[in-house]
Amino acid sequence: MSEDSEVPVPDAPLTRLPTFVLPPSEKTPQFTINAVNKSYKHQYANIYFVRLRLLREFVEKNAEKRWKGIEGNPVFVRRVLDVVKGKLCYIVGTVYMDMPLKPNVLEDIARDHAIPVPPLRQKYHSEKDNTMLEDESGRIRLVGERMKSSNLVTGVIIAALGIETNNGDFEVVDICYAGMAPQPGAESPKDADESMDIDDAASFGSADHDEWIAIVSGLDVGAVSSSDAQLQMLAEYLTGEAGGLDDQQGVSRISRLIVAGNSLAPVVINEELDKKSRRYGHDNSSFSPHPTRLLASCLEDIARSMAIHLLAGATDPSGTLLPQQALPRAMFGGASAYGSFSTETNPTYLHIGTTQPPSSDGKTNGNASSSKAASSSSSSRTPNRTILVHSGQPLDDMFCYLPTPPVTRLNIAEATLRWRHIAPTAPDTLWCHPYFTKDPFIITETPDIYIVGNQPAFKTKLVTERARDGEKERRCRIVLVPSFNQTGTLVLVNLRTLVARSVSFAVEGMTAGGQGS
Repeated sequence: MSEDSEVPVPDAPLTRLPTFVLPPSEKTPQFTINAVNKSYKHQYANIYFVRLRLLREFVEKNAEKRWKGIEGNPVFVRRVLDVVKGKLCYIVGTVYMDMPLKPNVLEDIARDHAIPVPPLRQKYHSEKDNTMLEDESGRIRLVGERMKSSNLVTGVIIAALGIETNNGDFEVVDICYAGMAPQPGAESPKDADESMDIDDAASFGSADHDEWIAIVSGLDVGAVSSSDAQLQMLAEYLTGEAGGLDDQQGVSRISRLIVAGNSLAPVVINEELDKKSRRYGHDNSSFSPHPTRLLASCLEDIARSMAIHLLAGATDPSGTLLPQQALPRAMFGGASAYGSFSTETNPTYLHIGTTQPPSSDGKTNGNASSSKAASSSSSSRTPNRTILVHSGQPLDDMFCYLPTPPVTRLNIAEATLRWRHIAPTAPDTLWCHPYFTKDPFIITETPDIYIVGNQPAFKTKLVTERARDGEKERRCRIVLVPSFNQTGTLVLVNLRTLVARSVSFAVEGMTAGGQGS
């Protein structure tokens, strides 16, 4: 740049568009485990019974509409053991996948301790798998050509249409699910092209008044293959300190950042140092607070500029059982001093709006002087949005059940919306809290945006379901967010049009980050 060239200056000062967290609706599941529900004395079978009781009504209703009037006049049989042999009927129950390769806790306990534990399998799927359907009365095996393409996992509530065979199996000709849950107050993005899943870079800078959210996962701070340079670039990009004028104008429309788990890398324990520390006490050579301090510093820089929602993940210092509870704010140093920084459960629902909610005294919260004009102008265009986020463990577990290809992770995420359940394999192969009277993983209302963190690559799809019974069309933007440490990818979603795009950060000559997207 020559001495005479002028630094580009925006016509008006850049102001970050505000969004606000709205109170949850009465139907929104709560994942916080408190003194009321923090009990481990209940059997896990209760979860299946509750799940079947809550979803049976919707599955039965869909099945009646789907198969009413078809040839053979199928009848509904309420109990799977009451099926009449040779008569066309349909039954409702919970899927159980009998898979020889699936981990078995009882076998692990019974195994001779002298024999080393075999490594975990990447896939449970095999040709010897059997699909069972069970309810309170018993269990029946599902067979037939239709089952070869069913792509089911344990815990899904379905209706199966078919006939009982001579050997006692149920030959299936069709399957029905609960379908996508209602979407109260859903507003279709009028300017969105349904065929457009991924926005181009130009449209990010041309949307003058659209609010965006940013999503990142898998920061893996402290990993052997570190991406500290990309992490610093990410912080500078989000705070408007990097890039040109167009980049800064675009970033000013990002209202908040969602960090979908795995912010810290798993701790690798050196056995020799571990023995030494147990014998002589704490050893600084075997423990370093550097990863936590680096993450806290990065989050503090971003929290000065925008709201942050931080979820726990599989590698974070949180409990293994789902739902993972919010990480302690005190871990994150100066970032915890900002009211815009919040730690969330995994999974979590976020209700985001452009109109500031009133406080208990009827007045608006926050600094209205700087955001009132922007809020009033944007609220007329952007509807309130419900965002469902989790850090990827449910999808990773379901991925082990299914043949891939042809099934993809995006297919599985879409199926969970139609099954109305985030984590059907819990508690079979996915560890979860032993709930007794509820199943919080049931999707009671279809979210506008469904975010899954820590996936291999950035994928997105706008899922729709036809309107029925006078209800509005249901539509949801699915976003699979890749590991930032592996790909250097940040994902952006437009709250008005639900269009998604990605931004990649890479450093020449470095192997960590920037290799994907």
